[in-house]
Amino acid sequence: MDWMILPFKRYAEFSGRSRRMEYWMFALLNVIVVTVLMFVIFGAGGAAGLMAPGASGELGAGFGALFGGVGLLMLLYAAIVLVPSIAVTVRRLHDRDMSGWWYLGAIIGGMIPVVGFLVSIAFLVLMALPGTPGPNRFGPDPKGVGEAETFA
Repeated sequence: MDWMILPFKRYAEFSGRSRRMEYWMFALLNVIVVTVLMFVIFGAGGAAGLMAPGASGELGAGFGALFGGVGLLMLLYAAIVLVPSIAVTVRRLHDRDMSGWWYLGAIIGGMIPVVGFLVSIAFLVLMALPGTPGPNRFGPDPKGVGEAETFA
């Protein structure tokens, strides 16, 4: 559980490095919270606007279901998680000895219609790869491997 909330403790810290465990546990926490919120939204009758007989052709019916009433919780959670998720991704890139600007490149590359799918897959694989062992230009190894104190 500590790994899941660690990005909230390091809320807007864009320097340093983050391990894979911190990144993926935070992603798991987000999936769990969003799933629970979706069950709450649709369980509280948020889907009633989508299933109404005349709502099938209305553009605003889906938005009313998600962002009306209880659905505002989803917007609130997204606003709370935005900065820590960017920060943990930048720190994860730092662990790979890459600049945080690669994240912006992945976002922009992900918007290109056909190439975007490949960029998204490549970024996902990049986040799953292990970090560089030992210290790099962004700080010491978060695992503590390769440091002189380990062998003393």
